Amino acid sequence: MARGRRFGIDRFGIGLFIQDGAYTTVAAAVSILLVLTLAFSSATAVWTLSRSGDVQVAADAAALAGENVVSSYRTAATVVDAAVLSMGLAGFGIAGAGLVGLLVPGAQAKAAQMIDTGLDVIEFRNDFARSASRGLQRLERAIPFAIAANATRTAAAQGTERVAYTGSAIAVPQESASEFPGIEEDGIDTKPLEQAADELGAVADELERASQETAAAKRRAWLADCGSDGANMQERAASLTGLGAAENPDYASSITWEPQVGLDRARAYYRWRLDNNRAEDSSTEAAADAVAREAFYAYAVDQLSRARIEEVGGRVVVDLPRLPGNTAEARATSLYTDARWPTTAEEGGRTLHYSLSCPGAAGAPAGNASVAQVEVGGVMECDTCRFGVGDLGKMPAASTSIDNGFEYHLRAFTEALEEYARARNRELELERKAQSQAALAGDAFEEAIEKIAVARPRIAPPGRYGCIALVTAAEVSTPGELENAFAPGTTVPARGAMAAAVLAPDEATAHNNVLASFFSTLEERAGGGATGIIGDVMELWGALLMSYGDVSEGLGEAMDGLLGTLDGFGLGPVATWLSDRVDAVVRGLGFEPVDLRVMKPVLTDSGNVLARTGGTGISDLQEALRSLPVGSTDPEAILEAVGYAIEERLSEATFTIAEIPLPGGGSIPLTITLGELL
Repeated sequence: MARGRRFGIDRFGIGLFIQDGAYTTVAAAVSILLVLTLAFSSATAVWTLSRSGDVQVAADAAALAGENVVSSYRTAATVVDAAVLSMGLAGFGIAGAGLVGLLVPGAQAKAAQMIDTGLDVIEFRNDFARSASRGLQRLERAIPFAIAANATRTAAAQGTERVAYTGSAIAVPQESASEFPGIEEDGIDTKPLEQAADELGAVADELERASQETAAAKRRAWLADCGSDGANMQERAASLTGLGAAENPDYASSITWEPQVGLDRARAYYRWRLDNNRAEDSSTEAAADAVAREAFYAYAVDQLSRARIEEVGGRVVVDLPRLPGNTAEARATSLYTDARWPTTAEEGGRTLHYSLSCPGAAGAPAGNASVAQVEVGGVMECDTCRFGVGDLGKMPAASTSIDNGFEYHLRAFTEALEEYARARNRELELERKAQSQAALAGDAFEEAIEKIAVARPRIAPPGRYGCIALVTAAEVSTPGELENAFAPGTTVPARGAMAAAVLAPDEATAHNNVLASFFSTLEERAGGGATGIIGDVMELWGALLMSYGDVSEGLGEAMDGLLGTLDGFGLGPVATWLSDRVDAVVRGLGFEPVDLRVMKPVLTDSGNVLARTGGTGISDLQEALRSLPVGSTDPEAILEAVGYAIEERLSEATFTIAEIPLPGGGSIPLTITLGELL
């Protein structure tokens, strides 16, 4: 049996490899040869596969590079729109606050400067918008070329000493559908607003002068009532009566004091004097003086009870009596004409007395008579009391002519209030005129600012749906290190690949959005920070620029801040009305939030982009791929192969989209450099 099995092995030649159960030298040699052959063949295969796959990597890089141009354009277009919009809103915000300030006492000079500054900023905005419109149009025409050029440069950069890649990219679509209604208009006409502001300013100046006259008259009345040092109505009432602080209050300022306080004080004063009037002694003269005082106090109480200080139908009514201050003035009052004094039938005829208790009243009572009748001869004067109009006039004469009398200050109070009424009525008339002019200014403001409140721009540049990269690689042979007896060299033929890229959003944050880096650069280029250049103007513009994502909220907050600075001056009724109007206009603009996310290129299936080409099929792209000059480094030939004539765009290799004018002087250029892409 053993011999038979060995015979079988030898019969098939296996004995050359196995003998006596072990591998022979031949077996070992063949195994080594096979291992070496497989190893070198595998290395060649790996190298071949690597060269074949590298062209796809180069195509992916070229697609991303091409779509990155679109990403950069979107950023530039968003920055331009944000700068135009925020600059215009800053101008209107400042001008609107200035309009309100024209009607605020003490703020007119600053308000006029604010209006001038605001209108200047709007004009800067107009210049910038026109410049930006032209720049963006030029840039959009260059985008397809820039996509192709950037992809060409990137494809070439993937090559090595042994492998050269040639490629480019095609924008999908190649036409623009962008709309920029906010920056393509002719500009905002500020002349109507400027004229309305001038007319409002003129009325405001008149109103300010009238307000000052009103305040001065009111202050004089306050001084007479309780404001002057030393004697005044309050001090005299405190010295001559027992009135408490509730009926005889003191006010430290005419601003908090109202004229009604003085009228109420005078009423309380004369009521107290009437209720507490007494004769100084038992003499006839003292008794007559007491009766004369009583008559005067009663007359004052009656007259003051009908007095009024009020605003009715848009006019101030000051109806205060002028109490008589001497005999001549007493003759013009009811004290002179009222038949209130007793008479008696004496031997010489009917005689007037201060009272029937007069020692000279010996006859029978004969009814009442007026002191006027004594002077015209209808009634005789009593020889004892000699009571007449002189007694009624002498009582207030002293207290009216010198400042230690209450009537002296009451008369000054009355005269000042009469001036106050005239000034206040003039002021109210001008307030109505100012409100009418403020309404016209508000209309001009609303009409002008509504031109900014247009639909948000539609950023739809060439390449908005993506781009398709086409890359070829030249024929390449295996390196000499891989060529040997075990694995002879091979050649990888010319090959090509296609890739596509689109834009995908990267979530925006406070520090990662299309404006954050721009405004940071803007501050540096403008000269050391926003506040240091042009103060509040630049600061406001920066705040509105950074709130571009939610313009309505940002503008509302800005207006609150601007109008809030005027509160300290004290807004009058017209200023308050205009402030509310301006604030309502601003908040009613209805801006939609803006997408500030950074758009970054990402790879996608080529079919996704091919579906948006509008007719260009895979066969057309394959034809373009075959048209690429394999191994060429001539950008003109490469770009012409995908449909671009390089000479058409060289003149636009570098240009400025727009110049951002700074209200403080100078400007900041927004420059795009396409030359680097070549």
